[in-house]
Amino acid sequence: MVRTFIVYVADHPGVLNRVSSLFRRRGYNIESLTVGHTQVPAVSRMTVAVTIDERGAPLVRANLYKLAEVLNVEDITHVPAFHREMVLLKVAASQKTQSELMRVLEAFRARVLEISIESLVIEATGPEEEIDNLVEALRPFGILEMTRTGSVAMKRGSAQVLKRHSTSDAKSSSRTLPNELSIIASQSGHMRTEN
Repeated sequence: MVRTFIVYVADHPGVLNRVSSLFRRRGYNIESLTVGHTQVPAVSRMTVAVTIDERGAPLVRANLYKLAEVLNVEDITHVPAFHREMVLLKVAASQKTQSELMRVLEAFRARVLEISIESLVIEATGPEEEIDNLVEALRPFGILEMTRTGSVAMKRGSAQVLKRHSTSDAKSSSRTLPNELSIIASQSGHMRTEN
């Protein structure tokens, strides 16, 4: 089963390698891994989609927490969440096929970034299945080049995972990070700090 983990990490060199190596050492196949900045400086967020069974998921979480840079881990596989992916495609197009191609793009709410004499560059975002369907719909036209970002995910609702605290709040909390950051792990009960 493909499971989705959200992993918050301190933004240090080598963190991506340490996290991905943890999955590799245990023989789990990473289907998708995306990393980006968060609203909090010096903290990055990884979305990791990995093929893993029910028994392996808690073990992976526990092992991720052993890495010093890991601040918070959530398995959002069975949690209501938004999952999105972006794709850029260069598709063969001629005057003869362009109108039909544009109808397909409109049906998938894809954007045309560039039109040239022999091709179109297209951008689309959506759930993985929708992106898969778009790619299959464009194959008959001739896909010349394609790149996909991999999945990013965010839980539904208003609960905040990362939160800034004022200096007075940080002093009263025994679990604070540098730059007065605190990680709130509402579901897991885990909270990490740097010493």
